[in-house]
Amino acid sequence: MRYVRVFGTFARNSLVRDMTFRANFVIECLSSIGWTLMNVGFYLIIFQFTGSIGADTGWDRERFFLFLATTWFINSIVQAFFMPNAEEFSELIRTGGLDFALLKPIDTQFLISFRRVSWSSLANFLAGLVIAGVALSRLATREVDPHIPTAMSVVLYVLFCMCGVVIMYSLMICLSATSIWLGRNQTLYNFWFYITNFSRYPMEIYNRGWGTPMYGFFTFVVPVLVVVNVPARLLAKPIDPRTNEEWMLVGWALIATVLSVTFSRWVFRRALGSYRSASS
Repeated sequence: MRYVRVFGTFARNSLVRDMTFRANFVIECLSSIGWTLMNVGFYLIIFQFTGSIGADTGWDRERFFLFLATTWFINSIVQAFFMPNAEEFSELIRTGGLDFALLKPIDTQFLISFRRVSWSSLANFLAGLVIAGVALSRLATREVDPHIPTAMSVVLYVLFCMCGVVIMYSLMICLSATSIWLGRNQTLYNFWFYITNFSRYPMEIYNRGWGTPMYGFFTFVVPVLVVVNVPARLLAKPIDPRTNEEWMLVGWALIATVLSVTFSRWVFRRALGSYRSASS
């Protein structure tokens, strides 16, 4: 509960700071929503020329927009709670702020990860709710192949969205920790955006031809493909019957979450062991 109270304090302080410059906050929200609307318009244009994303994948327009909404749910949480802190980590090392963080009577990784919240980034979360609601409504009322998610599928959806957030956070904290060794790792942050782009599309489009190695690498080595694909699949498609391969993918998403947290914790602690303070 102590950590919950500390996080609540961080969140309130961040909200006060954002509300100090209300115009900037509103502009950032509108900018995020504008980017979302441009993406929606782009895919609406695409679906004028095709019935699904990927041949025989089952990701038709409504199901794919559920997939997109899932992407915005996960990315907006990561960008709101973790991205601002990851971006400032190298600055803490350069200025000596990490010295003070290490002296605090609280876990250093928790303090580094949650001390700032970017509330404007949650605008995409609200946009995702609207898009998911419209997509689910159209799925439930269409004449051909209607689909209404069960209560179990909704519960699993929320659970695996949380798993996706944890995997993304683990990847980000690993890249942030390298600042201790490299001093400045802006290129690695760009690398994070590059590889997370793979999570924005159904994994079926990679599992063929020359894309197969990418499918394997981003599913089992750096598991960004399971981040969005697993929860979106559980909500957008009937939960039963499922093939053994699909259930194995669900199980792997849970295993990948545990492994990601464990590995990122090890990398962060190993990096802190190499830290010699800004004055040394």
